[in-house]
Amino acid sequence: MGTFQITGGKKLKGDLTPQGAKNEALQVICAVLLTPEKVTISNIPDIRDVNKLIDILADLGVSISKQGPETYTFQADNVNLDYLQSEEFKQKGGSLRGSIMIVGPLLARFGKGYIPKPGGDKIGRRRLDTHFIGFQKLGAKFRYNSEESFYGVEAKELKGTDMLLDEASVTGTANIVMAAVLAKGTTTIYNAACEPYLQQLCKMLVRMGANIGGIGSNLLTINGVTELGGCDHRLLPDMIEIGSWIGLAAMTGSEITIKNVSWPDLGVIPSVFRKLGIKLEQKGDDIFIPEQDKYEVENYIDGSIITISDAPWPGFTPDLLSIILVIATQAKGTILVHQKMFESRLFFVDKLIDMGAQIILCDPHRATVVGLNKQAPLRATTMTSPDIRAGISLLIAAMSAEGVSTIHNIEQIDRGYQNIDTRLRAIGAEIVRLD
Repeated sequence: MGTFQITGGKKLKGDLTPQGAKNEALQVICAVLLTPEKVTISNIPDIRDVNKLIDILADLGVSISKQGPETYTFQADNVNLDYLQSEEFKQKGGSLRGSIMIVGPLLARFGKGYIPKPGGDKIGRRRLDTHFIGFQKLGAKFRYNSEESFYGVEAKELKGTDMLLDEASVTGTANIVMAAVLAKGTTTIYNAACEPYLQQLCKMLVRMGANIGGIGSNLLTINGVTELGGCDHRLLPDMIEIGSWIGLAAMTGSEITIKNVSWPDLGVIPSVFRKLGIKLEQKGDDIFIPEQDKYEVENYIDGSIITISDAPWPGFTPDLLSIILVIATQAKGTILVHQKMFESRLFFVDKLIDMGAQIILCDPHRATVVGLNKQAPLRATTMTSPDIRAGISLLIAAMSAEGVSTIHNIEQIDRGYQNIDTRLRAIGAEIVRLD
């Protein structure tokens, strides 16, 4: 188990360039299974979860060629479906949440797809019903082996249909879209997720020959085609990493420029951070955060305490609520953080309380944070990262704290953030990786 040792309380200065988007990468890499032709994807982040998925595709028989540090060519012209029944696949597939998205492409092209119960973050229930209900509506038969926690879907032919998703699941929508593009007839998906990463997947599929209407909305219309071809695709910058760096600048009172952020795809993220009093400026396609010793939370116009909550796009992404919570610990003012989508994601606040933060965990979904206005800096401590987003939040807290902090289980952070210690040292951070 790896460890970070962080000497906090230091101001940082410099430029950070966000990596390619993790959540988009997991979707579009699975989409290469839809065609026997070559697909080239660039700006792929070098992180654990993405590398695990690439490894699974290689084991499936996909030819993979690394063209550069962040560019890969995939060709799924010799897929070995027998691998899906192997013990190795059950172990590897079960260690990665994103592995669920190979099922839709495999079902569409080969008539069957299997997956062990996916792993990933321990942030509460993350059900898979939306995926498999969608496949069943397209005509697939579903089966589940409870002893091995192994899921399977099979179909001689998928047929287009109308469906209303029970939740606007991003991965569920992606999986169903990838199945529907090769189905016979027309599929309409209402209450579809419409996050930028899902839009990117749809645009990539259109370049491959798919017929998809309504991209960017919650109503997608897919006219099935008989085959798809190859294409080139570039990932967006990772909006979660961008939000993380905004939080880092605020907590450490640092001047940081975040380069090439794709402003049009950030949605409400900049405005939510501004509600906490954080100054950030748009300079071309960059975000400039000036050095700021203090920041004050806005209240509602009637003077009541502001609530920051997550919601499906274009609402605020749940992946940044942990960052918001940490920033609020040193703001002037009080906020209520409402994590609606995952009931265990706020449980890491006990570690922040140990560092001196004033937080009341109201229930599994809500926490009240009383800001210290930087009058009482957080104290250094030893902690363990429970998941990716809590891990980066604890790292940011440690960067602002006086003294030397230790974070164990940093493999969780490595799942989502590429070479984070090297990149932070380049702007003045004192962080050491201990294996």
